[in-house]
Amino acid sequence: MTQAADADAFTVAFDVIGKPEARVLHLRNPERIAVDFEDTLSAAALDAPPDNALVSASRHGLVAADRYRFIFTLKGAASAELDRAATANGETLSLTIRPATSGKVAAASSSRPAPRQNAADAGPDVPAAVPQGRVLKVVLDAGHGGVDKGAVSKSGTLEKEINLAMALALRDALQARGDVEVTLTRDDDTFIPLEERAAIGRRERADLFISIHADSIRYADLRGATVYTLSETASDELSREIAASENAADRFAGEEWQRDEPTVFDILLDLTRRETVSFSEHFASSLVRDLRREDIRLINRPKRSAGFKVLTAPDVPSVLVELGFLSNREDEKLLTDAAWRKDTAAAIARAVMDFFGEKVAEPRKPG
Repeated sequence: MTQAADADAFTVAFDVIGKPEARVLHLRNPERIAVDFEDTLSAAALDAPPDNALVSASRHGLVAADRYRFIFTLKGAASAELDRAATANGETLSLTIRPATSGKVAAASSSRPAPRQNAADAGPDVPAAVPQGRVLKVVLDAGHGGVDKGAVSKSGTLEKEINLAMALALRDALQARGDVEVTLTRDDDTFIPLEERAAIGRRERADLFISIHADSIRYADLRGATVYTLSETASDELSREIAASENAADRFAGEEWQRDEPTVFDILLDLTRRETVSFSEHFASSLVRDLRREDIRLINRPKRSAGFKVLTAPDVPSVLVELGFLSNREDEKLLTDAAWRKDTAAAIARAVMDFFGEKVAEPRKPG
C-alpha cells in the first residue's frame, strides 16, 4: 500500500490479492473518508500520510469479522473516488481524494469488478447514501410474536399483531417505490429473541434496520409516534421505561439467548458502533422530520434514545419506531385501521428512499 500527494489530490494505492468487494464511505463529525474491504485482511504497514492539504491522519483495522476498514481523517471538505485495475495476482485499487466542490451530495460507493463509482462531496450534516446501481437492503423487524404478545390494550388488541401488519405494509410500500430488497425478521406469529433479530440485520448486511412497535404506557392520554435510537443512557424516563419493556421480551427466550456478554453497552465502545450510531441518529432525525411533514401524529420530542437490545448490531444503522400507544384509545383506533397503516407505511417508505438518496420510482401499479 502506498500513499502520495500533490497540489490537486491525495492518493492511496491498495495492492490486493484476488478481487474483493470494496466500498467508499464519507463519515462525518469529524470529516473522514473510509474504505471498507469485505472478507479481506491487511498485511501492509500504514505509514503517516505524506505532507498534503487534504488528509491529516490515517488508521486501519477490523470493524467486523468480515470487514476491514481504512480511515483517512480530512483537513476539510473533500470528495473521493475508487478505481481498480487488474494485476498479475489480483487488483490495485486506487483511492483519490480531492477538494470538495460545493453543492454536491455525499454518497458511499461500492467497488466491484465494474465501472468506477464515486463518493461525492457533502456538507457535515448530509448522510452517506447507498451507491447508485446497488440494491438498498432494509430489514424490518415486527416486534414481539409467538408467546410474547407485547402490549395488550384494554379491548384486547395485541401489539404483536399490529407490529406484523405494519411490517408487511411497510415491506409492500418499500418494494413498490424502487429497487429495494426487504427482509422481515418474522412474517408470521413466531417468537424471535432480540439478539437474533439484530443478527438477522447483520447477516443480511442491511443498510437499515427498522424495529416496529406499538407499546402501552401508564399515561392513558399519551399518544403519537416516537423514533428511538440506541444510547447507553436513556434520554428521559419515558424512554427508559419503554426500553425496559421491550428488552423484557427475552424473558421468553431460552438460556442460550440470555448470556451476559457482551453487554448491550460494551459494543458502544467500538469504532464501527460509534459511526453506526451517528448514521442512525441522522436517519432518525430525518424520519421524524418527514413524518411531521406527512401529518403523522408524533409525541412531544419524538426523537429519543435508550438501551434497546434489538438495536445493538454494531454495523447496521438501526432505529425503533413506536407507532403509537395501545393504552390510548385514539391511537388504538388508528393502529387497528388498515388504511391508516397503509398511509403511514407509505410515508415511512418515502422517508427511507429520500434519506438514502435513491432515485425513487413511481409506485408500481398492479397488473
